[in-house]
Amino acid sequence: MIAEQKVRWIPVVAFVLIACGLAWLVALPLWLGDGLAEPVAPVLLVVMMLTPAVAALTVTFAFGAPARGMRLRFLGFWPLRPAKRVFWLLLIGWLGPPVVVALGIVIAAVLGVVQLDFTFAGLSAQIEQALPPGAPMPPVGLVVISQLAILPIGALINSIPALGEELGWRGWLLPALRPLGTWPALLLSGAIWGLWHSPVIMLGYNFGRTDASGVLFMTVGCVAWGVLLGWLRLRSASIWPAVVAHGSLNAAAGLIFLVAAGRPDLALAGPLGVAGWAAAAVVIAVLLITGQFRRQPELGVSPAVSRPAGDAEAPASPTVGP
Repeated sequence: MIAEQKVRWIPVVAFVLIACGLAWLVALPLWLGDGLAEPVAPVLLVVMMLTPAVAALTVTFAFGAPARGMRLRFLGFWPLRPAKRVFWLLLIGWLGPPVVVALGIVIAAVLGVVQLDFTFAGLSAQIEQALPPGAPMPPVGLVVISQLAILPIGALINSIPALGEELGWRGWLLPALRPLGTWPALLLSGAIWGLWHSPVIMLGYNFGRTDASGVLFMTVGCVAWGVLLGWLRLRSASIWPAVVAHGSLNAAAGLIFLVAAGRPDLALAGPLGVAGWAAAAVVIAVLLITGQFRRQPELGVSPAVSRPAGDAEAPASPTVGP
């Protein structure tokens, strides 16, 4: 009989405080300076992505659990089996996000929140503004083709810093919250992921909004995408499909700028905006209909889960209901 598991909230709260506190600390030079216009901003954005990993490792070792020998499995680093399932989910994580982003662009066009221009006049204007005076204008069609062709490579490159986030959100936090049930764990971890972005969102990052509305849009967007990344994690019992998917999403996030007639409102038309929510909802609905959330292997013993005394050997449930 599988023992009932409960979330130990002290490690979870500690993780959230460390991750969010470090994020604000890293972003502090931007707040004290010229915001996102600071020359060091790109470096600090990458450093900020490492803070969830620091929080996960700190809490894991500070609370001494999971036990040695279980940590790599619990965090999703190893073992990668069954290999066939992990491979296919890696492939989905690699190539799937650009498809979802493209679906969001179509939805944005249908909703009328963006006007598409396949003559790429808007993109030509952006390139011309970015070029130094007197520089020749490259063929815009070649620019579009090269941007699309480099997406798979960009996804892998972006996966390197994305590991810093995924080690925290889907590596530690999601399994730690899993005893709440699949959907509470997915939604809560996604909301925390979104709120963690507040230090840069309130500087205008992503949406150009410096008030609470930007944080709200980001939080809902992270909940929507967090369900998809969380499904990859729970379905594979591995962190790597979610890592690659996160990198792929970051690489594909700018696709809308290739086809938009003007500068789009990303809060409405972007992958983390309203159109992106709708696209993610379509994919989530397909996963629900096909029963994908009901198929979950064991993830190991949670460092934030307590068990009744004398029942330390009971494994985690292989299937967690909503």
